[in-house]
Amino acid sequence: MIPGDGKVAVNNQGSVVKPYVMSHGTLECYSLKQSRKFYEEFLGLECVRHAKPAMVVRCGLKFHIVCVEVGDAVHPTNVLNHWGVDVRSKAEVDNAHKAANEMKEKYGIRQVLPVQNMHGVYSFYLEDCDHNWWEIQCYDGYQHDDMYDFGDRFSMDDGADPRSLKELEIKTSN
Repeated sequence: MIPGDGKVAVNNQGSVVKPYVMSHGTLECYSLKQSRKFYEEFLGLECVRHAKPAMVVRCGLKFHIVCVEVGDAVHPTNVLNHWGVDVRSKAEVDNAHKAANEMKEKYGIRQVLPVQNMHGVYSFYLEDCDHNWWEIQCYDGYQHDDMYDFGDRFSMDDGADPRSLKELEIKTSN
């Protein structure tokens, strides 16, 4: 499903920093042990503990997330700050949604939102035990390529309307 080796041409001749790849992101967790179980057993991600306070998580591309154990210093996030995981069919989304609801207690899943069609994908969001949000989605094609191939659909002079973001109404659980 991932085209080629996942590489695209870099066009950054006019920028100050000249990166060749976006390599990683970070998230926080209460417990590496508990989070790893969820990442591997539920989300199907690969984990490697590369440092005492941290592990790296990946799936399919040469991009990883560094998960850092911070204990009670975790900063809960909003659903708009989420990590997306693509599956191959709507049935897989539905199966994951059912499993998330059935396995809430086993993995400490805090919230599972309804499945819906939004922004061109069939998906749902869930809040994990560390207040990190995940979107399990199915897209007909390869969304990453399509977004860039379609190019800008709005001018940067067009103002955004944060009031229209229903996601801002979703509250992180306690």
